[in-house]
Amino acid sequence: MGTKIKILLLTLLSALPIMAQRKTFTLEDLNAGGVRYYEMTPERRYYTWWGDELLRLEVADIHIINKVSGAETPLFSLDELFDRKEGGTDMIGINLLNATFPYKDKSLARLDAPGKRVLYDFKSKQIAWSQASEGSLEWNKHSRVDAFSRDNNLWIRLEDGTERQLTEDGSADIVYGRSVHRDEFGITKGTFFSPDGGRLAFYRMDQSMVTDYPQVNTFDRIAVCEPDKYPMAGMKSHEVTIGVHDIKAAKTVYLNVGKPADRYFTNVAWSPDGSRIYLYEVNRQQTIATLDEYDAVTGDKLRTIEKEEDTRYVEPQHPIIFVPWDSNKFVAWSQKDGYWHLYLYEAEAGKCLRQLTRGAWVVLDVLGFCKETNSIIILANRDNHLQRNIYAVNLVTGAMQTLDNGKGVHDVQLSEDGRFLVDRWSEPELPRAYCLTEVPSSLQKKGGVAQKKLFESPDPWAGYAVPQYLTGTLTAADDTTMLHWRMVLPPDFDREKSYPTVVYVYGGPHAHMVEASWHWASRSWETYMAQNGYIVFVLDGRGSENRGKAFEQVTYRHLGQEEMRDQMRGVDYLRSLPYVDAERLGVHGWSYGGFMTVSLMTNYPDVFKVGVAGGPVIDWKWYEVMYGERYMGTPEDNPDGYAKTSLLARAKDLKGKLLLITGLNDPVVVPQHVLQFINACNEAGTYPDFYVYPGEGHNMKGHLSVYLHERITHYFRQFLR
Repeated sequence: MGTKIKILLLTLLSALPIMAQRKTFTLEDLNAGGVRYYEMTPERRYYTWWGDELLRLEVADIHIINKVSGAETPLFSLDELFDRKEGGTDMIGINLLNATFPYKDKSLARLDAPGKRVLYDFKSKQIAWSQASEGSLEWNKHSRVDAFSRDNNLWIRLEDGTERQLTEDGSADIVYGRSVHRDEFGITKGTFFSPDGGRLAFYRMDQSMVTDYPQVNTFDRIAVCEPDKYPMAGMKSHEVTIGVHDIKAAKTVYLNVGKPADRYFTNVAWSPDGSRIYLYEVNRQQTIATLDEYDAVTGDKLRTIEKEEDTRYVEPQHPIIFVPWDSNKFVAWSQKDGYWHLYLYEAEAGKCLRQLTRGAWVVLDVLGFCKETNSIIILANRDNHLQRNIYAVNLVTGAMQTLDNGKGVHDVQLSEDGRFLVDRWSEPELPRAYCLTEVPSSLQKKGGVAQKKLFESPDPWAGYAVPQYLTGTLTAADDTTMLHWRMVLPPDFDREKSYPTVVYVYGGPHAHMVEASWHWASRSWETYMAQNGYIVFVLDGRGSENRGKAFEQVTYRHLGQEEMRDQMRGVDYLRSLPYVDAERLGVHGWSYGGFMTVSLMTNYPDVFKVGVAGGPVIDWKWYEVMYGERYMGTPEDNPDGYAKTSLLARAKDLKGKLLLITGLNDPVVVPQHVLQFINACNEAGTYPDFYVYPGEGHNMKGHLSVYLHERITHYFRQFLR
């Protein structure tokens, strides 16, 4: 098949007997719902910024850090609040890990207790201000206005505690101030304060025309129907408008977007002076996105600044960001050159000045700006697909400089003026570490960055029988594209033996599974399976994220097909290994991975002996409008694609043992998928196994997740010995 293998991590593959004294893991250790899970994860440190002052947070104490020496000095403790009458019992429930410091020039900490928000002056040791916070959606530090929801309507609390109702027709059908379009297009909330907090933009979603999906509550003696609004591909979707409330004038206007049916409005942003609103409009077909500017006072549309089209799909994910020291310039994201990159615009002229980043890699996040160096600070995978590194990009020249050690996967907290950052990262053999980086000094240095180490977590798995983690590359089914894989081998791996092997798969958009973090980002269940004598293999095929538009869009209108071809390239590689038992191959995945599991089990029935599919999509005509139509079109305009990707007709081809798992009240991949597949199997005379979690949604949370993964493991133990 012309597969090219490149081993990125050299790991001893000879027999390594486990020492008798080395401990073994349980799912209580490894699973996120387990009683010892947090003891077994790399130790964390919690930092935040007070202007340019670095603070370390604990549950009951906060320390200020000297950025030169690293010495820590107590700032204040929780005891101080309870020692004073001002705190009293109203402050019970405060956790200082959640403290924020909204004003760089004031000694005020924002603290949140159940139902209450306070500003605590840690110098005078007095509570300077407080406000109720029931139902809070968003709070603005400048106006100290709180947007909140009550009885399905949108309200605000003013700084003095006065409450004002902004809407009156809220209901299950008319939704205010909440995330819309089912959280697609980067939407995570439904309220947006202007920079000074003087105006509030908010979503209004009319979903009265959307079909009710009849979810059932089986916990009452007589089961009760508790329907969800669920717009399926090709069916009626909800209609969205955007309101703007002027807090001083106590007046609300709605943006004049025209008829909102069959369009999406996303990535709301404000001009620095709060007079204009910017947003992206996407057509129902998701082939055209426009960046539009509106007058925040009248609601009138002023102009379209940019229009982006694609014959397949566009999917804006990020609002524009104004340069803090220049109100006439903003940065916008676009994938128009084939990769997510940044572009600098002049606001008044409404024109693009220059492309800031470019190349066969993607910008992953914008962290902020550093005025002193005239740069924007970003995360990107420029130097390695598997890494996430920190860079400063000059806004004039586009010059790009690394601000970290050039390894691993990094996350960042940037100080208010961008001069300093806390860098938290991990590497395949480094659980977690933190350092302080000074941006201007780093950009002036040659051959390194100005860093001060803050903390490095010890290995929480020391003394345990730890599996071996490998990574490498192989060539995709197009015989051109390079793909990354991860393999987990038993702790006592012996290359002279033959092992049952499980392919863990996701395969869908907006996700990846292999990266250069601790243990190559291996999931804890993979460790548990390896301990139980299995090899686990994971491959990020075409269609997964952060590799550019062509890589991601190859699956367009026929989801699952190219992904299966790539996964089978991985199987070809596994079959080439003498220690993989090709007669004992299994496959497991959840959600899109559940769809892939059933697809592989039925399209390659003689390859996979056992599969476990959780929350699987079975037929894309039963999936939601926004996601489904982006990647598949509608059932009416792409009947062949929907027919080809539907697994109902494949039920007759099932040969191996297949366990289907679903939450009975799954609002994401509704239970209709798995139930109809079981019905198709019944009619075809193929009989999968089925397990359901009453009252649960798309994922099992808490301790229930431990039992879930034990059940999955048991199924492979039972049938993939």
